Amino acid sequence: MENSAGDGNRIEDYALVGDEQTGALVGRDGSVDWLCLPRFDSPACFAKLLGDEENGHWRIAPKDTEGPCTRRAYRPGTLVLDTEWDTPQGSVRVTDLMPQRHHAPDLVRIVEGLSGRVTVRSRLRLRFDYGLIVPWMRRSGGHHVAVAGPDSVWLRSEPSVDTWGENFSTLSEFTVEEGEQVAFVLTWHPSHEPRPALINPFRALRDSVADWQAWTARCRYDGPHKDAVQRSLITLKALTYAPTGGIVAALTTSLPEEMGGVRNWDYRYCWLRDSTLTLGALLTAGYQEEAEAWRDWLLRAVAGDPADLQIMYGLAGERRLPEWELPWLSGFAGSVPVRIGNDAVRQLQLDVYGEVMDSLSLARLSGLTAKPHIWSLECALMEFLRTAWRQPDEGLWEVRGGRRHFVHSKVMVWVAADRAVRTLQRHPHLKGDIDGWRQMRDEVHREVCERGWDPERNTFTQHYGSRELDAALLLIPRVGFLPPDDPRVTGTIDAVRAELSHDGLLRRYSVDRTDVDGLPGDEGAFLVCSFWLADALHMTGRTREAHELFERLVGLANDVGLLSEEYDPVSGRLLGNFPQAFSHIGLVNTALALFGTDGAG
Repeated sequence: MENSAGDGNRIEDYALVGDEQTGALVGRDGSVDWLCLPRFDSPACFAKLLGDEENGHWRIAPKDTEGPCTRRAYRPGTLVLDTEWDTPQGSVRVTDLMPQRHHAPDLVRIVEGLSGRVTVRSRLRLRFDYGLIVPWMRRSGGHHVAVAGPDSVWLRSEPSVDTWGENFSTLSEFTVEEGEQVAFVLTWHPSHEPRPALINPFRALRDSVADWQAWTARCRYDGPHKDAVQRSLITLKALTYAPTGGIVAALTTSLPEEMGGVRNWDYRYCWLRDSTLTLGALLTAGYQEEAEAWRDWLLRAVAGDPADLQIMYGLAGERRLPEWELPWLSGFAGSVPVRIGNDAVRQLQLDVYGEVMDSLSLARLSGLTAKPHIWSLECALMEFLRTAWRQPDEGLWEVRGGRRHFVHSKVMVWVAADRAVRTLQRHPHLKGDIDGWRQMRDEVHREVCERGWDPERNTFTQHYGSRELDAALLLIPRVGFLPPDDPRVTGTIDAVRAELSHDGLLRRYSVDRTDVDGLPGDEGAFLVCSFWLADALHMTGRTREAHELFERLVGLANDVGLLSEEYDPVSGRLLGNFPQAFSHIGLVNTALALFGTDGAG
C-alpha cells in the first residue's frame, strides 16, 4: 500500500497554482495532489491529499527521484511556480501554472532542461469524484482522453512524447538537455461537449507572467515584508471565483485542525464573516475593482428575507451546502472523516448582520459605485435585528455545542446599529428610523457591558455568564465598540493574551474548558487571531510588541509564502485548510495598520 499524502507530506509542503475559478496544490516532490474541476467546490480529480496515490495525482520529476525538490519559488509577482531538481545527471525545472480561463480549465506543466541530460518521468493517475472513479482512457488525435460520467480530461504534450498505460495510470518518460522544453497540458470539459480549443502552453506561460505582474504592480503597499503582503494579495486573488467575485475561505476541505482528529471541515465556500476585513484589505492595498466585485457578490448573496441570512454561501451565492462524508478517503495523516459541504450553513450567527452592515458602510465611504437598492436592504436587515438581536446564537466560530449569548455576536449587532445611525447622519436624504436604531445601539451596548463583563478578572467573556474567553473579543476596539484606551479594552487584551496564548500565539478559545465546543480533541493556534492581537497591541500603544508578533507570524508562512488556518507551536507545523484566506487577510491588514501603504510605521 502506497503512503497517504498526510504520511509523507506536510501541509506546508504545498504550493498553489490557479486560474481564479479553481486551483491545484503542488507538493515539493512535483506531485499535484489536489485539483477540483471545473470549480473550487467541484469534485476532485486529484485527491491524494486526502487519501493515497490511488485516489489521483500527477507527478513530474526526474526518474528514480522520490524525495522533495532541490528548490522552488514563484516567479516574482505571479502565481507561476518553478520547481527545480539537481541530480548527478544535471538539473531540470518544472513550471506549473493554470492560465487565465477562456474556454476550459487548463493545467500546464512545462519541463525544461537547465544543465546536463536528465531523464524525467510523468505519472498521471486521474480519479474522478474525489478519488473514487477510475475513468476510461483512450487515444484520440495525439491526446489521451479520460472519460467517466460527466467528466472528460484531455492530456497532450508538446513536442509529443511516448506514453503508455500501467496500473490504471498514464506514464511518460523522456530526456531533456539544457534549453530543451516539453510541455504537458491537461484540459477538463463536460464529457458531452466537443473538445475545447487548444492553448499554446508556452504563450500561456508568457501571458500569465505578464498578467500577474501587471496586477501585482497595482499594489499600493511599499513597507516592510512587501513580498509577504503581495503574496497574500495574490493568494486572495487566486481564491476569488472570477465569474461572481466571491472569495472562498480556502482551496481545500478536511485538512485537519489536529493531526488524526475529527475537526475537518469543507472551506471551499464564501463566508460573510470575512467581508469587512476583506474589503478593507483590498481597498487600502489599491484593488478597488476586486473590492467592488466582492461587494456585489455580497449584495446578491444576502438578497431575500433578512431572517434567512446565512453565514456562508456557495461561489455564486448558492444557499444549500449539505454536509456528507467520503468513507473511501483515509484523510490527511489519517484524519477522518473527510467532509464535503458544511452543516454550519444552517447556524444562526448574529455577527454576520454586523459584518454586512459594516461592509456596506465601508463600501459607501470608500466611493464604490452606488447601487440604488443597497439602503433598502440595510433597512430590512435592521428591522429584523430590532427583535432578533436578543436571541442566543452559535457565534463566530460555528460551535456545535448549542446556542449562547456570545459577546462578539452582540458587539457586531451594535456595529450594525451604529453603522446604520452613522449612515443617516452622513446622508440625511436617506430615510430610516434613526431614533429607534440609536436606542437599540445604546441598549445593546449597555447589556454587553453589564452581562458580558467579568469585573473580577477585568475582561469581557466569551458569552454571558461564562468565565471563558474568546479571541474575537480583540476586535472590540477595532470596530469602535470601545476606544482603545478604555481600561476594559486593555484588560480584555491582557486576559485573552494570558489565557489563550499557546507559546505566544492565540487559540480561538480554550477547547478543553469551554462548554460550547461540542467536539472532541484539540486544535492549533488560530493565525488570524494572532494577527488581531498584533492589531490590538498596536492600537493600545504597544507597537513594539505588535511588530515583534507580526515578524513571528510572517515567519510561519511556508517557503513560498502561504499560510493555513492554524499552526501547532509544538510540532512547528501548519494545520487546517490551506491556503487560508482569513490568515492572509490578517497579514495584509496588520501590515497596513503597522506600516501604512507607504511603509511609514
